[in-house]
Amino acid sequence: MKKSSIIGLVLSAVVLSTIALFIYNPYFVYSRFFEYTGMPGYEAPPTTKPKVELSEQVMCKEDYPEWRKEYTIGGMEIQASDACNPDNPYEVAAFVRGTNNVIMPVLMQTQLADDAVIKTDDLDGDGDPDNIIIRVEVAELNGRSPDGPGFIPGFEIAPGVNPGAWVFAPKSRGMSTVNRDDLQANHLLRLPSAPIRVEAGDNVTLILENTHYFPHSIHLHGVDHMFSNNDGVPQTSERMTMPGEQHVYKMKPRHAGTMMYHCHVQVQVHMMMGLQGIFVVEENRPNNWVQTFNVGAGKVRHPSVAVLEDYAQEYDLHYQGIDTSLNNMIQTSNDPRQLAKKMNRVYDITDGTDDYFMLNGRSFPYTLRESLITVEPNQHTKLRVLNGTPDVIALHLHGHKATITAYDGVDVNPAARITRDVYDFASAQRLDLDLYTKDDGLHSYGEGVWLTHDHAERAITTNGINPGGNVSQIVYRKYLNKNAMANLEGVNIMPYFSPEYYAGELPSWSASDPFGYWDDVAGRNVSTFKNIVLVVVLGMLFGVLFLLFNALYVFFHDMAVRLKGERS
Repeated sequence: MKKSSIIGLVLSAVVLSTIALFIYNPYFVYSRFFEYTGMPGYEAPPTTKPKVELSEQVMCKEDYPEWRKEYTIGGMEIQASDACNPDNPYEVAAFVRGTNNVIMPVLMQTQLADDAVIKTDDLDGDGDPDNIIIRVEVAELNGRSPDGPGFIPGFEIAPGVNPGAWVFAPKSRGMSTVNRDDLQANHLLRLPSAPIRVEAGDNVTLILENTHYFPHSIHLHGVDHMFSNNDGVPQTSERMTMPGEQHVYKMKPRHAGTMMYHCHVQVQVHMMMGLQGIFVVEENRPNNWVQTFNVGAGKVRHPSVAVLEDYAQEYDLHYQGIDTSLNNMIQTSNDPRQLAKKMNRVYDITDGTDDYFMLNGRSFPYTLRESLITVEPNQHTKLRVLNGTPDVIALHLHGHKATITAYDGVDVNPAARITRDVYDFASAQRLDLDLYTKDDGLHSYGEGVWLTHDHAERAITTNGINPGGNVSQIVYRKYLNKNAMANLEGVNIMPYFSPEYYAGELPSWSASDPFGYWDDVAGRNVSTFKNIVLVVVLGMLFGVLFLLFNALYVFFHDMAVRLKGERS
């Protein structure tokens, strides 16, 4: 092919492409011309992208509104719950009395096994049982099922967000799901692993029934216990509890405080999968029936006698992080061999990063319907806080300065107690805080709806989307609506309850932008780009045809010249 022919082909394509771009968007051509000539260019603002149609969401489910009420069951007083989705008061009663001491109608209102919590023998004659047997299982959340496309049992930490996780849970009976039609996890199976409470001096037997497909153990972190066959560490004190086996941990705690428990098998993986929980040793008091498990929204609905001496109420606050590159491995395979290799030999925690940040097993906005700290003026509230993330937490309570009363289960000397509004504590550390709501400009700034969150910016996002993460609120009860949600100052939080928001499909501030000032701009239409490509190809074909006709013309012209020469 001649050099001139190639140049003709290229020029044909360029000219036709330029014409097509000019017809499609003349401002694009102008701006590039101005750019190359040094003149100021202008590109017309693009059109607004059409609004995303939001999924229909229920902000506060009304399945069990009666559960919020104050109860007296089996002689045990159960405090009212201000949570939108409260825990089951009948389960609370069974945790307090023991599943062996409640009547069958109460037990049937729960999904607890009849041997989940056994309480017997008042050995010291102080009016409460001293032999405590506790059974826990290992449950998987949002795992891949071979029977269908979904995750079973399902557990959302935020709208449309279902990361895989493992938890320690009270021994249950029946199905892991709500029912055959609803594949969501039942009330007992949820993040975080349930906080456990015992009394100092009790003879405690903690039984791990390994219902999982991996080996596990329990390390009693900070809890007074003997070493031999009891420390939960496969490298030093016991062998792993294999699938289908059980292991018995015996202890008689002598020191009260806020501790923790966690799996110590492949600890860098199993703890991050969710096998960690708060373990509280309550101070010994007469007639002290403690709430052995606290499953659900964080509020302890039957505080211990010692707590009620100084506080009106008590909350457990368990902060966790999830690394999707680890946690979602269980959604990629059903084969334990493959999962064991991925988790134990391929996954490297030093390369991992947390994507989801949770408070009591949920991220914003679900924290607003489960993990509110609801208070009254001039009230002392006890907060037990566990940092279950691999990073330092900087917990900030807006409008309040709480007093640190204990670190890692050890009381702080009253003369050395610190009152502040930001509390730094490392991974696995525990804080006991006295939240005092006296409106004196120090402990409290007054009634309202006050934010609580981790001051590490990553922790207030959900997979990079803000607001999200472990954001919650301190709410004075006069600011609660009938659904136990906070009355906000004209802010519409409904879009935050949409999966589309955390999928990055809604523009920033969409919840406060009725006029669409910050709507997404429309991108170039895919079909338009296809048309441009088609024009370019047609231009090139035109060039090829031009060259073909030119070659035919030259061929026939040369042939005519030769024939004319032969005749002459």
